[in-house]
Amino acid sequence: MKRVCLIVIDSMGIGALSDAFEYGDPLSCNTLVNVAKFNDGLNLPNFKKLGLGNITKIEGVNAVSPPLASYGIMKERSAGKDTTTGHWELAGLVLKNPFRTYPEGFPHELIERFIKETECKAILGNYPASGTAIIDELGDEHIKTGFPIIYTSADSVFQIACHVDTIPLDILYKWCEIARKILDDSDYNVSRVIARPFEGNNGCYKRISAARRDYSVPPTDYTILNSIEDKGGMIIGIGKIEDIYVKSGITHAVHTGSNLEGLKLTIKALKEDLDLDSIKISSKVNSETGIKIIFVNLVDTDMLYGHRNDPAGYGKAIEEIDSYLPEIINSLTSDDLLIITADHGCDPTVPGTDHTREQVPVLIYNPEIKAKNLGGRETFADVAATISEWLNVPYSCPANSMLS
Repeated sequence: MKRVCLIVIDSMGIGALSDAFEYGDPLSCNTLVNVAKFNDGLNLPNFKKLGLGNITKIEGVNAVSPPLASYGIMKERSAGKDTTTGHWELAGLVLKNPFRTYPEGFPHELIERFIKETECKAILGNYPASGTAIIDELGDEHIKTGFPIIYTSADSVFQIACHVDTIPLDILYKWCEIARKILDDSDYNVSRVIARPFEGNNGCYKRISAARRDYSVPPTDYTILNSIEDKGGMIIGIGKIEDIYVKSGITHAVHTGSNLEGLKLTIKALKEDLDLDSIKISSKVNSETGIKIIFVNLVDTDMLYGHRNDPAGYGKAIEEIDSYLPEIINSLTSDDLLIITADHGCDPTVPGTDHTREQVPVLIYNPEIKAKNLGGRETFADVAATISEWLNVPYSCPANSMLS
């Protein structure tokens, strides 16, 4: 039974793309390298064995010879630097036109339609902001009025923040569904609507990660995930994968509240210990096919530390992931391919709290495949081509397998 375990460490970029300045990012942005430098080195013994330090100079992570995994760097060919764009390209879908952003806030007519259709009476905010900062700023007024907090960022996102004791989760989610429909009905071209529930009181508020939900636009074309599903294969999404692809090409899905939960679920999936019937969302699975993808997004690096300019916390999150790599690797067989990569950058050491336009590292491991230097890859879609070859599932995309 052929399997792929694809782990995306959200925002762990490894150096600015040449066009980063066009996205408002300094060419000095380099999430992984700068986080390591800030922390006077990172303790990543298992990433080191795989060959992470062979990609570039990372303080505390030396190159090894020979590494366990093939190693390289991938450029993003799509226009953009957001989660949806990065993940879609990993699955083989390259976007020529970026999603639209709203640096001045959303148009009056959009907000008015949202207010009318949700019957929320009014909104607070409607400007780009840090998610933690805006709930501290407007949380008290939100609790007093019940008006949702609307905000965006340098990414293409329509975010709705509500206190769980003021606006129940089911209403927040319904408002997000209404916002998604409004955006889809018009030419606003917004990538994601994000539900941002929070808790706390008296100006001291905290977002509830486990209750976050993303309402994305569905993929605009076929991905490697669709090809696998159509062949009867199984695609288990762990974390926000289900939301990113709007269930397209996902057969099983489970949300997570932390990286720790995601890592433990990944190990359970590899050991065939997940209750698949309870998380099944597609009827196309054919157990006789025997092919499977375990597709994981570990979001804490981005959501808790990258966007909050916390390089110390970012470093600890990577070290936590590293500590689970031995059990992940020991759960693999000769029929398994482990791919570890990222979807964009979010350098917490540079000004701003938004994603950064970066290339990403890639590590590919199988116990029987000799490691090699994969060099610089021209697109994230090489991951899709690699999965296609490993699982022997035909899929055409503008990319090259990293196994050849």
